[in-house]
Amino acid sequence: MERIYLDNAATTPLDDEVIDCMVNVLRFNYGNPSSTHSLGQEAKTILEEVRRKIADSLRVTPGEIVFTSCGTESNNMIIKSAVNYLGVERIITSALEHKCVAETCLEMKKLKGVELVYLRPDSNGDLDLVKLQEALKSSDKKTLVTLMHANNEIGNLLDIEKVAHLCKENNTLFHSDTVQTMAHLDLDFSKIPVDFASCSAHKFHGPKGAGFAFVRKSSGLKGIITGGPQERSLRAGTENVTGIAGLGKAWEIAQEKMEDYKNHIQDIKNYTIQQLKEKIAGIKFNGRSAEDSSLYTVLNLLLPYKNPLIGLQLDMKGIAISQGSACSSGASKPSMVLMSVLSEEDLDNSTPVRVSFSHFTQKSDIDAFVNALEEIGQQFVIEKADSLHR
Repeated sequence: MERIYLDNAATTPLDDEVIDCMVNVLRFNYGNPSSTHSLGQEAKTILEEVRRKIADSLRVTPGEIVFTSCGTESNNMIIKSAVNYLGVERIITSALEHKCVAETCLEMKKLKGVELVYLRPDSNGDLDLVKLQEALKSSDKKTLVTLMHANNEIGNLLDIEKVAHLCKENNTLFHSDTVQTMAHLDLDFSKIPVDFASCSAHKFHGPKGAGFAFVRKSSGLKGIITGGPQERSLRAGTENVTGIAGLGKAWEIAQEKMEDYKNHIQDIKNYTIQQLKEKIAGIKFNGRSAEDSSLYTVLNLLLPYKNPLIGLQLDMKGIAISQGSACSSGASKPSMVLMSVLSEEDLDNSTPVRVSFSHFTQKSDIDAFVNALEEIGQQFVIEKADSLHR
């Protein structure tokens, strides 16, 4: 059975060049980068070349890039360290955040007594920046704002440059979960005064288990994993040289081909929207995901019937999609994001589905996906009608 992969917001397949790069490092660059002999220093050179490459793209200094295992670790380090070492007593966040940010904020409230202030999204999934400004001015407590750049479920984009300047004007730290936008959008942190940001390589055809945190040099952040002096003492432990090399190769490819990839994926997304509107009566789209202002890799649709088994049924046809974010898949209720933007009627009578694309996605994949949705929908209506007549 041919497999069709439409869950790229959860993870992406590795690029062949990335695999070749990692195999080469596994075979020849096995030294510990903290060792002073030549094998260790060769490994260290790999790390520093990747660090410099990323820093140049983001227009920051190499010392502001801290390698981690993933976006979740980066977000945990930033939020927990801001509370533990920078004196943060108040966090402004939203119901749209990734689970790793939401749960970490709740943990800081429970363990450290941090005050949590939530910005509520409207039905389109947008945050009111006037409300943010009011919240910034409403307290003298040392505050951290943590708001994601692009939502991983509905694709809404935050104006992080505007938010960063608002925070700067109000002497507030700003962290943005940029996992969905790193290497997909051109980010210039010399113009966007964000204090902290996060990245996972596996979101842009790199390996799982490799990522980084951007930590503004002036912030004073300290590490939460202690031990050796690795990563300028911000993240102790022997670095994942192979994973970081893969991250670097994936980053390099993404930067070189960003415009080509974006144009291809946006074309695929537009085609998907067109086909769904033509073939699925009553289809709706959640958040801003079907608009040009959204992240081009993500589309969240609302099927006009309740079918909690849709993901399984599509999987049996060889099509991989998501009914939420990967971190909450398998949950018996909709995610906090969808509960925030959908009405009770929609939640009771409709089925949300997330599809997400990469440069590997083809229109033939979309044709197969839409045809499968048609078949499942027709069968669902027939079975429902039969059950009502029994």
